[in-house]
Amino acid sequence: MSTSTALSSDKAATGIVGLDDILAGGLSRSHLFLLEGEPGTGKTTVALHFLQDGAKSGERSLYITLSETERELRQGAKSHGWDLDDNIHIFELTPPESILDTDHQQSLLYSSDLELGEATRQIFEVVEKVKPTRVVIDSLSEIRLLAQSSLRYRRQILAIKHYFVRYDATVLLLDDLTTEALDKTVHSVAHGVIRLEELTPVYGAERRRVRVVKYRGQKYRGGFHDFTIAADGIHVFPRLVAAEHRAGYVRDTLTSGISELDALLGGGIETGSSTLILGPAGTGKSLISILFAAAAVARGEKAALFIFDEELGLLFERMRQLGIDLEALRASGNLFIEQVDAAELSPGEFSHRVRHAVDERGIKTVVIDSVNGFQAAMPEENALILHMHELLLYLNRRGAATFMTVAQHGLVGDMQAPVDLTYLADTVILLRYFEALGKVRRAISVIKKRTGTHESTIREYRIGAGGVAIGDPLESFQGVLRGVPTYMGSETPLLVDPIE
Repeated sequence: MSTSTALSSDKAATGIVGLDDILAGGLSRSHLFLLEGEPGTGKTTVALHFLQDGAKSGERSLYITLSETERELRQGAKSHGWDLDDNIHIFELTPPESILDTDHQQSLLYSSDLELGEATRQIFEVVEKVKPTRVVIDSLSEIRLLAQSSLRYRRQILAIKHYFVRYDATVLLLDDLTTEALDKTVHSVAHGVIRLEELTPVYGAERRRVRVVKYRGQKYRGGFHDFTIAADGIHVFPRLVAAEHRAGYVRDTLTSGISELDALLGGGIETGSSTLILGPAGTGKSLISILFAAAAVARGEKAALFIFDEELGLLFERMRQLGIDLEALRASGNLFIEQVDAAELSPGEFSHRVRHAVDERGIKTVVIDSVNGFQAAMPEENALILHMHELLLYLNRRGAATFMTVAQHGLVGDMQAPVDLTYLADTVILLRYFEALGKVRRAISVIKKRTGTHESTIREYRIGAGGVAIGDPLESFQGVLRGVPTYMGSETPLLVDPIE
């Protein structure tokens, strides 16, 4: 792209896809922007993305550093695999030797007066020489210290702002918030303000997020958005807003391949709906959800498994013993399986991965096993419910069938789920243990289905080497869901022998 073509756009892209999405295309040209955040949040990396994007378009870019050396900047860029383009000029602003030499220090004037004036002069001289269209000044904390007073600091920022207007330059000021963090002087002067934050959980890797604090004359995506710093640079995951995504699809009914389970569900599960499988540990929640994924692959469709709780090798072996070869299904290319580490993955990045699987791979059956693992990545329950609401609504509008599992606390009797998602899900399948004839047995029932009718019965089911077997409705028992039922009939309608 030629320089004239690049400059014809009214926005200067940051070079970070997710951030440009949040900013509705990038930074308005010929304006001054503030990028603030504590040390280590990724300001320099964002700035290098911004300058590299301009260099690729043939624009002249200038990085003015008051805190890092040129060598440090180039080493930082090299760590991301970047070799800074010839169009990116780095100017290392250093104090003049006369100020460093004690024999030449002035006694009648404050040294800060000389340092600030000299620094400004050097900045303007290099700008006159390079004539850049994109400029980064790193960092404002050094200028603030030289200015000493808020009045001089504000005047200096205004002088820099008006100076760069002459060159139609888009300026990005970096502030590390190490001095007077409550000083909002630049906020009122800047055309836009972007803040980077780093959060450190009790356990696990640090979490980073970005927020647009201000953007004059421009609608942007508000709120916090997760981002990561990877080997190839910064990846921003814009907050998912389901209302922005609408797509037409044909509503169809998906079956599990087990006639009794499909009958219990009134024929099956509809596309564009979400299903919650609820029950204590060991009742077969993962198996029930995987049955629908395997059935989808058997029909020639694509499915995705996002596994939080179980190691994949163990899952493959366990499913193989039940007659489901997940490795073979994955090798066919129609089953996508990802192991998710809740301690290392932010909720925003997880939503992005699910969205990418549905949009890019054409997946129409999604399994999240389990929401308990997702909650570990986001301990705040209210925020978790909002995340799940947007994700489920988005998947529904894309015509995908979503299956979620939630492990309840306890084994029998009154059990509680760590988070209540029953009102969000379109279908709720309840799994239970119960005692009968000296054995611990399993029961399955459907307690909710928005998209159609379903059986109101409770059926026994067993898991064995041949898979899943579901029996007739337990019409002669009362209190199955409490765990210790009362037998009311003359014949026992239980499954007698386990499946071989």
